[in-house]
Formats: sequence, structure tokens, C-alpha cells
Amino acid sequence: MKKLLWVGVGLLLVLPIVGTLVLIKALQFGAMGAAAAQMQMPPEPVNAELVREAEWQPELQAVGSVVAVQGTVIRTEAEGLVREIRFEAGAQVKAGDELVRLDTDIERAQLREAEAATALARQSFRRARELARSRHISQGELDAAAANLQQADARADMIRALIAKKTLSAPFDGRLGIRRVSIGQFLDKGSPVVSLHSLDPVYVEFSLPQPQLAELAGGLPVRVWSDTYPERPFEGRVTAFNPDLDPQTRSVRVQATLANREGRLRPGMFVSVQLLPGRTEQVLLIPITAVQHGPYGDAVFVIEPDGQDENTLKVQQRLVRLGARRGDFVVVSEGLAAGERVVSTGVFKLRTGMAVVVDNRLAPAFRLDPDPGNS
Repeated sequence: MKKLLWVGVGLLLVLPIVGTLVLIKALQFGAMGAAAAQMQMPPEPVNAELVREAEWQPELQAVGSVVAVQGTVIRTEAEGLVREIRFEAGAQVKAGDELVRLDTDIERAQLREAEAATALARQSFRRARELARSRHISQGELDAAAANLQQADARADMIRALIAKKTLSAPFDGRLGIRRVSIGQFLDKGSPVVSLHSLDPVYVEFSLPQPQLAELAGGLPVRVWSDTYPERPFEGRVTAFNPDLDPQTRSVRVQATLANREGRLRPGMFVSVQLLPGRTEQVLLIPITAVQHGPYGDAVFVIEPDGQDENTLKVQQRLVRLGARRGDFVVVSEGLAAGERVVSTGVFKLRTGMAVVVDNRLAPAFRLDPDPGNS
């Protein structure tokens, strides 16, 4: 009984002490929570760019191929044995330069025979004409002598044409390709001898989709790039385009003509084409790095003063609609106004309502025509 009495007295003494300790801890945790609620993160340093308004010349992009203004594979028009080769592979030739001669011994013998027959037919016609004047022969006999002369002349002309076809000449100025024949080789009619292409000027052919047909006109400037010479563009102009569209692709075929004095562009090359329509428009530009791409669209972070403290800046995420890109910039067609400030780099670390401070000391230089140099 005394033991139970002492236990009860002990509990009465301990409980107030425990309650006091719990109360103290509760007050401490409450104070810590209040301090944490009042504590603010320091503002995030960001790079900022103004939404700029600029005069923009639209560009139509396409891919195309280089085509020779004149190009062909020279082939034989008659069969024969190769007697002479008068060109070097890869040489520059002029129109009319002889390239290959085939054997013509048989044809020349036939020509001498035909010329002899022509001479005899001409002499017979002269006699018949004199006799017809004195009415010693009929008009029919005179007509027959004239026909014989015409036939003899025609046969001689045919053999001369055959001999001429056995001498292959360059049909136009250009550069030759690889030789495909050898001396002593027998060639059938239509056998390839060498390719010949005119390289200055050249055509570039490309296609534009139907929605861009309204921008197309003759004489528009064209800029062409090749991965063979990525450091320099080639300038030209639109010279022709088809009056109809391809029913399969709904696109129109366009032809541009470019000067090619150094012969750098070769037929068959793949090129990138930039067509410059003859108009300009006012657009809003922001750096491409300011755009945050997401599943629901593209967004940027706009820097605005805090409503409660004008000296504090905060960022607000805003959806935008983008247009064409050029250099380090992209066109914004919806969502921003000229003069607004957007975060230009590091948008991945931001969230709506975050306090920021603008620090452009290490900001990159954005340009419409960036030059990567040797990087």
C-alpha cells in the first residue's frame, strides 16, 4: 500500500515536468516554422533580352540539284573502227573541236564511185538538153536524164554525210569527262564516247510547295549552298518555273540560273536553296535560347516587376507561337509585345513567380548572321 502511494506521488511530480518540456518544444518548433515561412530565397541571376521589332525579309527554303545548261554524252552516229582520238579526258573544248575519227576508207571509195557516176549523169543530162532543143529526143527522155543526175547527186551527198558522221565533234563549249573509247576499238552505232557539260552558267532546279506559289516570280534572287563549299554561297536568279504543279506532291518545279566561272558547281550536286521574295514585313524577334519547348507548346519567361515590390523582379511563364528562324533569333507571331524583357539563357532552371536579378555581364552576343569562325 505504501508502495502504491509513493508511485502516485511520483507521477504527480513527473507529469508537470513532461508537460512543460513538451510545451517548450512546441513553442520552439512553431518559432522555427514561422522563421522559415518568412525566409526568402535570394533572387536568381539571369541574362535578359528585349523583344525587338525588326524589318524581316522572308526566306523560302528548299533543296535542289545542279543541272548543266547544256550537257550530253557524245555517242557515235555510225559504226566503225576508231582511228584517231583528238582529246584529253577532262579538257575544256570549243564547239566544233574534233574529238574522234572513225575509219572511212570504204566510204571514201564509195564516194569516188558516186562522184564518177554523178559526173557521167551530168554529162548525159547536158547532151540530152542539147538534143531536146533540136527536138531529136522527147521531153520524157530529158526528164529521165535530169532524174538520173539528181539521184547521182543524192547518193554522193549521202556518202559525204556518212563520212562526216564518222568524225565526232564537240556540239558546244564545255568540259569533257572520262574517255570511254580506245584506238582500234570497233564501235557500234550509239556507242558512248565521252560526256560533255557546259559549266558556266548552270541551272539549279528545286521544288516549292503550293502555299508558297504566291511568292514566286521570275527574277527573284536565289542563294545556294553546297556542303562541298560550306563557306561560300552562290548567287543567282529565278529564270523559269513550270506553269503546272506536280499532282502527286502539289509542288511547282523552279529553275534558277547561277554564274559558275570557277566551275565549282557540278551537274548532279545536291544543294540547299534560299529564295528571297521581293517583300519585307515587321516582326518580333527573340533569341532561340529563350524558348522552352514543352509538350503543350513553346514558352518563354517574361521578366516583370513584382506587384508588391516594384524593386523586385519576377518571371512569369508565357506561351508563344513561333515563326521562321534566322541566325540566333526566332520570330514570335503571338504571345509577346515589343519592348518586353525575356530570359535569354538558362530557362530550364526557372519557374513561374521566381525572383530574379538581371546580370548580362556574361550574356552571349546574339546575331542574325552568326559567324562560328573556326569552331
